[in-house]
Amino acid sequence: MTKHPAPIHKILIVQTAFIGDVVLTLPLIQQAASLFPESDVHVLTIPTSVPLVETHRDVRRVWVFKKRTEHRGVKALWRFARQLKNEQFDLALVPHRSLRSALLVWLAGIPRRVGFDKSAGRWLFTDVIPYPTGVHEIERNLQLLRPFWEWNGERILPNIFFTEQDQDNVQHWLHQMNLQDQEFIALAPGSIWATKRWLPERFARLADQLIARGWPVVLIGGPEDKALAERICSLAQHPIVNAAGEFSVRESALLLKHARLLVSNDSAPMHLAVAVRTPVVAIFGPTVPAFGFYPYGENDRVVEDTQLSCRPCGIHGHQECPLGTHACMQHVTVEMVLNAVEEMIHAEAERR
Repeated sequence: MTKHPAPIHKILIVQTAFIGDVVLTLPLIQQAASLFPESDVHVLTIPTSVPLVETHRDVRRVWVFKKRTEHRGVKALWRFARQLKNEQFDLALVPHRSLRSALLVWLAGIPRRVGFDKSAGRWLFTDVIPYPTGVHEIERNLQLLRPFWEWNGERILPNIFFTEQDQDNVQHWLHQMNLQDQEFIALAPGSIWATKRWLPERFARLADQLIARGWPVVLIGGPEDKALAERICSLAQHPIVNAAGEFSVRESALLLKHARLLVSNDSAPMHLAVAVRTPVVAIFGPTVPAFGFYPYGENDRVVEDTQLSCRPCGIHGHQECPLGTHACMQHVTVEMVLNAVEEMIHAEAERR
């Protein structure tokens, strides 16, 4: 059921958090565009996330917010807000819960500003939405449309759109690696947070087990993951294809589209895989699925030790284990992950 709002011609959606958070905001963008088909949807995000939204069919314009450099500070924020004000937006949707995001849409003079009650700048919103717990982040973000629309519980997955150049780059690489006609399993060993990373030697052992079963293995990640990926390659007994640092974030998503399955830490690649409908086996350590950031695919799986009393130790994880044990990842064995992979492949084969 759709409610009847006042005319809305231009919408700004603000998400300046991590890449994974931007992927999880795509369904909100898609639904806003569907709900207001005559409106222009603009997205404000950080530079690293621009590739995910600049090609999206529902996005008219991307505003690049460099919060760490040129847009840092009150004066820079004010200047940026004045640019936004000139656009005469009718509605702002703000899933990001920082004071800066709320302040930006307020300074821009956007008459309808919708955000969560957990936001540090909730007093700057015209519509304050209760922050729901116990649901996925995608479903949580969709609640920002409550003043205009009632969600019926339908699963709305993110979409990423690719250019011809993306297609050419990935296809060329696949041919170079002799993978153009082979299904492969992708592994994403990286994370911004060190405690979220499963042990490199276990990724290497998992790769060996998969290769022994006839699956080519490809490591993916950004430039910051390249050294970690090289270490895993050196620990493995069989050759692994290392794609870490080879592609843009959008090309990495396209590469994942060619994969049979992804094994990932709780990090951005698992959300990219969901966006291209590639099955995910996710390894969770310091964080827990109950936070709402688990892989959203209908048949995706999470491997974790559910018995540890120290979990979760934080919503993002840490650079060092607070207890010095890293037990949450130590307790996740190669056999546990391998079993989840084999069960998923078998189940997917039966559904085909």
